[in-house]
Amino acid sequence: MQPEKDASSKAKTIYQILLLCFGFNNSGDVLAVNMTIPNTLIRGVVGGEALLSVRYSSLSLDVPVIKWQLKREKSVTVVQTIGTVIIGTLRSEYQDRILIFENGTLLLHNLRPSDDGTYDVEISITDDVFTGEGSITLTVDELISRPYIHMEASSVLELSENVILNCSHENGTRTTYRWFKGGRPLTNETRFVLSPDQKLLTIKRVLMADDDIYGCAVENPVSNVTSQPLRLSVYKRSSLYIILSTGGIFLLITFVAVCACWTPSKKSKQKPKTSLSRIYSRSRHTPLNQNDYVLPKTAKRNRINAVTSLYVLQQKDPSMDDSSSNSIGSPECDNPPSYTSFSKYTHSLSRTAGSPTCAVPS
Repeated sequence: MQPEKDASSKAKTIYQILLLCFGFNNSGDVLAVNMTIPNTLIRGVVGGEALLSVRYSSLSLDVPVIKWQLKREKSVTVVQTIGTVIIGTLRSEYQDRILIFENGTLLLHNLRPSDDGTYDVEISITDDVFTGEGSITLTVDELISRPYIHMEASSVLELSENVILNCSHENGTRTTYRWFKGGRPLTNETRFVLSPDQKLLTIKRVLMADDDIYGCAVENPVSNVTSQPLRLSVYKRSSLYIILSTGGIFLLITFVAVCACWTPSKKSKQKPKTSLSRIYSRSRHTPLNQNDYVLPKTAKRNRINAVTSLYVLQQKDPSMDDSSSNSIGSPECDNPPSYTSFSKYTHSLSRTAGSPTCAVPS
């Protein structure tokens, strides 16, 4: 296939040379379309526009025939016009996206990644022997989103295993990468290894000298974006041990202090009891006064006044007991104290006001 193309191109070249030798008009001018292309490389952005600019000149006053083709395995006709009038029907992918100017310039709207490629243009006029030809390369790329550096941890230990920094981004085509350390470009070195596409940076056997700020820049034909700087912190092994031991000692001291200061609350579960023996003891050694008697409480219940009396039993003095046991019993001492019952009203007993006293003979 390639030899056939080469043969056809050689034949065409020979034919053009022959026409050049004999293709003169009466005035001595060459009958040909002279074409100029200001820029043979156009860079476009997805969704944007691309202007494939050409100019031509001819001695003929006829309207030119302009043809644009996109090179593929089989060339695809983009548009063909007579002047600015489109001939035939445009392909579906170029509907409402094509505009041709009088000088042959092509304007593409709403660029797509499929528009990327080389465009051939031909301008021919009936009276001219030579056809003007040219090529323009169009690149269509996406804008790069802001990249960021990804790594497993921002802090590493000295002399640890390999640390990998990944320059990540979402959008962008035909990207290239550059790495910086402390603002200076990084290249492949003994310990700094870049992947073939330079997207990954590997640091082997991290040292204290690697404690620095790192950044990456991503470029393509239509954009150039730099990532936010990343601080890589490197710690010495001895420093790490000191930090861990200090933290452990602090926690231990705190725990001991809390345990020493904490005491369980003790609540009294038993209420103080009034011993009846204390009452008896008081009455045993101290004579009762008038204030010691408890005044009765009265309550009106079913129109009956009930009197409640408190009995206070007075124990005999031990001295009196001993003397009475040695003396001849008297009827006054032998008789027990008398009590009056008010059970009809109060169901309780009260002591009589007067109690007999025992006279001890001298």
